Amino acid sequence: MTNGSHKPVSKSVANGQAEKMRASLLAWHPDVQATLSTHPDSYSPITSKSRIASFRYALAGCLYMLRYQKNIRIQSVATVLVFAIGLWLGLVPYGWALLILAIAINWMAEFTNAAIEAVVNLASPDIHPMARVAKDVAAATSLVTALAAVLVGALVMLPPLLERVGPSIVRLVLR
Repeated sequence: MTNGSHKPVSKSVANGQAEKMRASLLAWHPDVQATLSTHPDSYSPITSKSRIASFRYALAGCLYMLRYQKNIRIQSVATVLVFAIGLWLGLVPYGWALLILAIAINWMAEFTNAAIEAVVNLASPDIHPMARVAKDVAAATSLVTALAAVLVGALVMLPPLLERVGPSIVRLVLR
């Protein structure tokens, strides 16, 4: 082992330097320390101490979305249709996993979009260009995930669907 001048360095010196380096890597930066020392109960008037209350808040959020967000109502119908067609096609577990993941991510994007819109409306009741950007970008997230979900759905469901209805379509066309 050598130091910068290529002179031999003892193992104990090298181990000490390595230990200091590990300690400095594990030491938290002041920004990280500030975030970790901020307790949410000190700044939020509503924090749940109960898992049941947390579940009720989540349920209220879901019901709010179903009541006031038309895109979620559309996605609800689409989700039921996808599940019904998937059952009819007898999809394999891997296909179900992909569909469920795509649907869940799509729903999460819609929920996040609505939450961002609510926060922006609260923070900026007047029309502001940056508020518009935040809302448009959040909406774009929903659009991108919806398109991705449609592609995943097509890739998973189209082959078994064509196997099932393809011969019938060919017979209809050849009549």
